[in-house]
Amino acid sequence: MADILEVKNLSISFGKIKILSGLSFSVKEGSSLAVIGPNGAGKTLLFKALIKAEAYSGEVKWKPGVKIGYIPQKLDLERDLPVTAFELLSAKAKIAGLGLRKVEEAIELVDLSLADSKQPIGNLSGGQFQRTLIAFALIGDPNVLLFDEPTAGVDAPGQNKIYELINRLKKEKNLTVLLISHDLSLVYEYADEVLCLNREKMCFGEPRKVLEPHALEELYGSPQKYHIHDDHRS
Repeated sequence: MADILEVKNLSISFGKIKILSGLSFSVKEGSSLAVIGPNGAGKTLLFKALIKAEAYSGEVKWKPGVKIGYIPQKLDLERDLPVTAFELLSAKAKIAGLGLRKVEEAIELVDLSLADSKQPIGNLSGGQFQRTLIAFALIGDPNVLLFDEPTAGVDAPGQNKIYELINRLKKEKNLTVLLISHDLSLVYEYADEVLCLNREKMCFGEPRKVLEPHALEELYGSPQKYHIHDDHRS
């Protein structure tokens, strides 16, 4: 597979404080990359740099023709607004010059029922709201999705379902997926490669090589436990 993203010597600083320094990695088209690391390691800043929403030095090179859908961890949207999920998605479609059929397709893709989409967003469960955000990102047919904590606000039983959804969309639509996650079990199961960040070092590679106990303890500063599912692909 060809590279869809190349990052070379990327650095981000706030004044004299360096958050990221000399970061280099690449992402294959159609693959999934998980970004992990302790709080304050610069994971969200990296994603903002990738979509040109944060100043940086170095090089971020996307393959020509890339269309990005970005799902932030926190959305500047009051959940008590009197707006339904369908209305929110329809507004995105209208801005993109698309018809309501694209809204219906996005709703179907994320397994959100039409009835649920007609509910005010404040009435949606964490999982339903997250599916709404994924549908929002899918409108416009991106070929790259960036997720900042895709299971934030989702209860434990629903977290694996969200990852299953992301994995299914990746396969069905040949998407490249980059996501930030603290759930190492799900990262091991679904990511093709892992980028580990903290203020002092980075590591990059396949989950089975990167998510090694000693390396994780160095990264996080304490032992990290995760579960490997018995049916995980070999």
